[in-house]
Amino acid sequence: MSAFRTLAGLLLAVAAYAAPNDYSDAKSWLCRPGGHDACDVDLTTTIVTADGKTSQEVWTADANAPIDCFYVYPTVSTDATPNSDMNADPAEMNVIRQQFARFGSKCRRYAPMYRQVTLAGLRTVLTGDVSSLERGMAYDDVLDAWKYYLAHDNQGRGFVLIGHSQGSFILQHLIRDEIDGKPIQARMVSAILAGATLEVPKGKDVGGGFKNIPLCKSASQTACVIAYSAFRSTLPPPANTLFGKSAKEGMAGACVNPVALAGNAEAHAYMATDGQTITAKYPPKPWVTSGDKIETPWVSVPGLITARSATNDNATFLEITLHPDAGGKRAADITGDIMFGTMPVANWGLHLIDMNLVMGDLVDIVGQQAKAYAAKARK
Repeated sequence: MSAFRTLAGLLLAVAAYAAPNDYSDAKSWLCRPGGHDACDVDLTTTIVTADGKTSQEVWTADANAPIDCFYVYPTVSTDATPNSDMNADPAEMNVIRQQFARFGSKCRRYAPMYRQVTLAGLRTVLTGDVSSLERGMAYDDVLDAWKYYLAHDNQGRGFVLIGHSQGSFILQHLIRDEIDGKPIQARMVSAILAGATLEVPKGKDVGGGFKNIPLCKSASQTACVIAYSAFRSTLPPPANTLFGKSAKEGMAGACVNPVALAGNAEAHAYMATDGQTITAKYPPKPWVTSGDKIETPWVSVPGLITARSATNDNATFLEITLHPDAGGKRAADITGDIMFGTMPVANWGLHLIDMNLVMGDLVDIVGQQAKAYAAKARK
């Protein structure tokens, strides 16, 4: 009888764990308009030019933003279980600062909590099919949050879907099942799917991962997708790369360069001054080699980073090249590699800072697409 009670208790616990979340509860959201939340962070930035001179850039959210952004965060949970709980830990709060809060200058921000595959669970996933990240409890949670958002918050507004890594896998699934080829596609301003391979037929912009939604070719285009994974020019994707390749005949990984799409010549990066990335913190770079200590939480280094879409024998990827100044008055390198001891792990590329590298460009694009969407709506 005691064994039966134990089994019954376990089954009840499992059922409770897998029960749907209540997305009418503010605690189920990291960011949602109408209150103070994880998106209320200091995004003040110090601009460091090649000659070592500094200036400050102040950031503010737009309370009257004309569109919405719906964000699904990457694998960051440090919970010991295969799937996370619904408590916002420092890991979830940090990734909002790194990847999502800055979009508030262009859109209303929605970021649901979800029971994602944790960092511990990811080790198991990586031994099999990474596409499993887009199935199961994590996807079901995001789908529930999406349906709640549509029913209670959207009110016919245009929306941008933003994801990275696990979040991008989940959003690919959601777009295929809930948006692609359906009437709601008309409200999709764009989707940003970084750090997870999106398949397209070689030489084409549509027809792989999505049947009706193409890759973005200009910042005035709407209902399109921006997809990429970043690698250093000095450490391009190896044969065992995790991103940017397809095993299917005639298919390739998509790469849309946000820098070129925004109409910029160099990447508009926003890096954490203290060396923090989405999951790891590295010793901070000496952003300036002399002068006052940088006190702002963010730093930007115009002219240091350029990006282009590139292809090698293994993948299509966003190639990141650094251009250090010969005078040496500011940092000549960036941190963002996943490290094994003192060596970067080549098949991950710059996964930890995929979005930081081009954050300013992505925000610019969303702003331009919002204007294009509004112009089309007026017609």
